[in-house]
Amino acid sequence: MDKLLTSIKNIEHGFKHIIEAGDSILADKTKNPFDLAVIFLSDDAYQVRMLAVYLLGQLSTENPAALELLEIKVSKDKNWRVQEMLAKAFDHYCKIIGYEKSLPMIKKWLDDKNPNLNRAVIEGLRIWTSRPYFAENPTAAIQLISQHKSHDSEYVRKSAGNALRDISKKHKEKVLEEISTWDLTHKKTEFTYKLVKGK
Repeated sequence: MDKLLTSIKNIEHGFKHIIEAGDSILADKTKNPFDLAVIFLSDDAYQVRMLAVYLLGQLSTENPAALELLEIKVSKDKNWRVQEMLAKAFDHYCKIIGYEKSLPMIKKWLDDKNPNLNRAVIEGLRIWTSRPYFAENPTAAIQLISQHKSHDSEYVRKSAGNALRDISKKHKEKVLEEISTWDLTHKKTEFTYKLVKGK
């Protein structure tokens, strides 16, 4: 295990090596991946915490405690790479559970006061309308994302604007219909609007 952790600490960018390390742990029936993930979450190296998040994401569909750790603890991690892995973990959860069945959890995270949870959903599900359920219900995706058009966090507004711009490539009229109702005198809303329009 020490050798595995040392190897991922030596790589600063990307996700592939993290996923490969996680898959090797999940395949080893002599190890308890949940217990390891809990230990890894306290590691100083962001790469090891990313590994913890990957493991928890894989376990989250069967283990409510894993999903709770993602929501309560991982979302407070200060490292942006860990937050990127959180987005991937949440999308995995939704994919396995089913995007429509995941709507209560999607809405819960979107409604949370923690901007990292809001962004994990918006970013994790990109491109939203390439996902089952949202492919058939693009308006639902547009409305869920748009609720954060004037979010206090620029981090979240950027994610929302970019996600809507993604959707507009296939559903331009629906996105235009939504943003035409926005109050552009609100500076934060105007910021997101410009991202949607690609300005």
